[in-house]
Amino acid sequence: MITIRVPTPLRRITNGQGEVQVEANNIREAIEKLEELYPGFKERLLDEQGEVRKFVNLYLNDEDIRFLQGLDTQLKEGDVLSIVPAIAGGQR
Repeated sequence: MITIRVPTPLRRITNGQGEVQVEANNIREAIEKLEELYPGFKERLLDEQGEVRKFVNLYLNDEDIRFLQGLDTQLKEGDVLSIVPAIAGGQR
């Protein structure tokens, strides 16, 4: 089992849960499991080509998956996958 930390904006999909546990071998499979449990979740994370949306960051144990093997990054028992929406803005 791995733990997936769900940000506040996506918790309406998970019935208010801030953390969800799934069994998966890699990040892509974990996202598929999320979709099975909470239909509509996957489209918020992945684009039409099946890649992580530009405004979504995924961290495995505090490391950006873009610097690992992306969606093919292997998972092990006890891993924590955090979904972090990108924040834009600033002062002009």
